[in-house]
Parts: sequence; structure tokens; C-alpha cells
Amino acid sequence: MFYFHGKTNEHFTLVSDPNLQINARFIGLRPARRTRDFTWIQALGIRFGPHSFTLAATRASSWDPRADHLFFSFNGKPIDLDVGHLSSWSSPSTNLHVERTATVNSVTVTLPRVFEIMTTVVPVTQEDRKIHKYGIPDDDCFAHLEVQFRFFRLSEKVEEVLGQTYRPDFQNPVKRGVLMPIMGGEDRYFTSSLLSANCKSCIFSPEENVAALEDVVIAAAALDCTRKMTSGHGVVCRR
Repeated sequence: MFYFHGKTNEHFTLVSDPNLQINARFIGLRPARRTRDFTWIQALGIRFGPHSFTLAATRASSWDPRADHLFFSFNGKPIDLDVGHLSSWSSPSTNLHVERTATVNSVTVTLPRVFEIMTTVVPVTQEDRKIHKYGIPDDDCFAHLEVQFRFFRLSEKVEEVLGQTYRPDFQNPVKRGVLMPIMGGEDRYFTSSLLSANCKSCIFSPEENVAALEDVVIAAAALDCTRKMTSGHGVVCRR
């Protein structure tokens, strides 16, 4: 397990493979006398081949569990997804499928033989605010994403914050045996926008898509990023 803080209002790459790029936008704040931001993932940007998909938690001043706080787009155009359990949307050209797993705020995004992403929008609760002393303003509940990833095909070259952990030669650089093992290297994983692939170690290459799918190194490996996400440490994941 490790923590990755990122930085407020910046974008970082979670997974970069020749056929797949997954970025995240972080939101957060830094109270006085702290050296790091408290951060949460507000949006995911996914590229596969020539296509793109985004999923984001919309801003809310206060939390209403009956309201939907999800926004989607495919190839730059907004997607209308009806509220209601099992409501769905699909792209015939790519087989990308989005399905609600609750009436509002929870969905599963699937690209067959590539990935399955399960996500839920949650707020930073009043209890968490008091315990961790975030200093969050009263006009923003910091709605963010809790995420679980399931990858079916990644190459041996896969990179970035989470992707690198699937490489056969991965050596965990975080300090073990400490309460909060932190994955550094924000400058290495930084990317300029939610759908860009210009980080220092990004390897996304749409033209290599077909070849990459033939280089299978894992099947149905799950990465759970839902535990303690409201702690404000950005990505907190277990595999």
C-alpha cells in the first residue's frame, strides 16, 4: 500500500501503456502550517486508441444524496445518462459501456478485454472535517471519486503512479514499515491536462494499440482505491 498526494488543481497520470492512458485531476487545499496539500481525485480522463472518455464529480456546495453528481463525456462530447439503477450508455464503435450501479452517483465503466472501472462520488463528511481539521470552506463539500480499477491487458512496459506496480520488474520505492508510505515523484507523473499524455514517463501511443493488445502480462488484476479516500491523501490503493 502507498499514498500519492499529487497537488491541488493539477493533473497526474495513473496508468500509461501503449494502448491506454488514465489521468486524474486532483482537488484539495493546504491549511496553514502544512507542507503538503490534502487532495482528492475529482475526475478521470481515459484515452484508448483515438478515443477519449472523461468521468468527473461535479462541484456541490452541500451534499444531497438524492442528486446526481456525475458528469461524462466521450470524444469531447457530453453524455446523457439517465438516473436510475442499471441505466446505461454504450458506444457502438468502441464497445465502451457505462452502467449505473445505484440510482445516482455510482457507475461501472467497461471496455471489454481492457479495463473495468467502478466509481462512486462521495463528499468529505462533516465528521472527517472535524477529525482531520481540513479547513474546508462551508460552501464546498469537495465531492470526489472513490475508484476501483480492474485491468485485463497491460504490457510489460506499463508506467505511472499505479501502472508501474504491474511491471514484472517493479521495485517498490516507498519506505516500508512507516505509518504512511508515500509515493513521491509528482514531477515525473505530472501531465498538462486531463487527457494529455505528455508526462515525463508516459508511453501512450495510439498507433501501437493493436500490438500492445497482443502483449498480455496480467488478467483481471484488481486495484482498490476506495479505502480511506476521504483521508485527503489523494490516491490510497491496495491490490
